[in-house]
Amino acid sequence: MLAETLLPNGWVHYLLGGLLIGGGTVIIYLTTGITAGASTFLESTLSYVSGQSRFQQYRFRASRDWRVVFTLGIVLGGAVYGLAFGEFGWTTDVQWWRLLVGGVLVGVGTRLGKGCTSGHGVCGVGSLSETSLLNVATFVGIAIGTAQIVAALGVSP
Repeated sequence: MLAETLLPNGWVHYLLGGLLIGGGTVIIYLTTGITAGASTFLESTLSYVSGQSRFQQYRFRASRDWRVVFTLGIVLGGAVYGLAFGEFGWTTDVQWWRLLVGGVLVGVGTRLGKGCTSGHGVCGVGSLSETSLLNVATFVGIAIGTAQIVAALGVSP
């Protein structure tokens, strides 16, 4: 009964998605020796167009080609899913400016947390990194608290 309440659309597609994400990160790590967190993708991509020394570090330039392909795969994977299941397009009622502010806050958090939620949550927890375990616990705790505050204030999209 609880599973039906928490997962009204079933659980199989979550399992499949998790296996694909986990398998992809394992393949990337085994073939490159690099953890597949998404926050480094932006920095390595900016190495193509920015002359700033921060983005011209060897670690960004050396891995930028496969990171661009990986990032395109994330976007195209979502598009293929949307086309295959007819769930394509804008799927939120959240106002654009709230998404923008949220994106900026996520970016700041990524810099402060020395990585993104996907890097810490998938790769860091998978390797039992103490930093990642602490960061994920912080992410989840803050998310739960924020959701409770927003719900209590009656904020809607």
